[in-house]
Amino acid sequence: MDAGTATLSGAAAAAASLQAHLAARIAATAGTISVAGYMEAALFHPRWGYYATRDPLGARGDFITAPEVSQVFGELIGLWSADFWQRLGAPDPVVLAELGPGRGTMMRDARRAAAIVPAFARALRLHLVERSPVLRAAQQETLRGAAVEFHDAAATLPPGPLIVVANEFLDALPIRQYERVGGRWHERRIAAGGDGTLRFARDPVPAADAFADAPEGSIRETRPAALALAQALGARLARDGGAALFIDYGHAESGCGDTLQAVRRHRRHDVLDAPGTADLTAHVDFAAFAAAAVASGARAWGPVPQGRFLRALGIAARTEALAAKATPAQAALLRSGTVRLVDPAAMGRLFKVLALTHPAAPPPAGFGPGDAGEAA
Repeated sequence: MDAGTATLSGAAAAAASLQAHLAARIAATAGTISVAGYMEAALFHPRWGYYATRDPLGARGDFITAPEVSQVFGELIGLWSADFWQRLGAPDPVVLAELGPGRGTMMRDARRAAAIVPAFARALRLHLVERSPVLRAAQQETLRGAAVEFHDAAATLPPGPLIVVANEFLDALPIRQYERVGGRWHERRIAAGGDGTLRFARDPVPAADAFADAPEGSIRETRPAALALAQALGARLARDGGAALFIDYGHAESGCGDTLQAVRRHRRHDVLDAPGTADLTAHVDFAAFAAAAVASGARAWGPVPQGRFLRALGIAARTEALAAKATPAQAALLRSGTVRLVDPAAMGRLFKVLALTHPAAPPPAGFGPGDAGEAA
């Protein structure tokens, strides 16, 4: 048996174990679990979960994120952070935290660029929120030599002025789904057949009608963990000052739609098939996330399209500056990466950027006065 076959066999065994675990859990409860419960187990089970067992990034993984597309992305986030730190009055120390840092690529590039502001480089205290032991190891390697403190959750970040950055973090937080049937909302849940296979089911008891009316068959999604994070960050920023920058794909306004999806080896995958072997995500409801933060005392800026945000930060000039010193092949990759990040037909429109700040803070770089939401 070669290494590739052994890896596939191991993945299949882990998926079977996780599926059996979920089926047993379902049988031990009311016969179903929530979509959120399924996502939590499929992604984060400590033994068989997707993020516990693999590095999912890159051509050999399941998906590629913006920091892997171009070094310019992380560099601009680093400069954004240094700029906002100066707008804060240059507090020393300041917590610089990344939620879901992947391999550490964005933070590596961000720190390199931010070094042009030496006082910021000296003041920052680096904290990474990461649950995956596999990715923590990759981050330590990428950021070798840097003083890093790891956290399982943002709640344990130390007090004081705070700058948070997060790229494609919110989309992986578990969601709950509700379906409009007979004029009422019923939670969409997951059941198991006699052979242990998983299927979608519907709670026969209507949920509280917390949503507006919608056509029959409509799906609404909520993300409780994201709203809790927004509330905590909103209160923290209003109290201690700072900013949080979220970059993700999703919709600017709340609405209906089934956005739950699975990706494996860069292709769509059945959401309920072989749990733990595919990435599970859903579109971010930026309006709900921003409203939760604002209700807790923060000000929200945006969301604005990623392409517009990166152009405002100077992605074109930075790309050409690097290309001028690169080989023709390297220059071509830099330019194609920038196109991918800003082109509306690629990542430039679907991906959006939202900032949270203290309610009295000026507009962060990349946002204008017209991008501000209501202050608490």
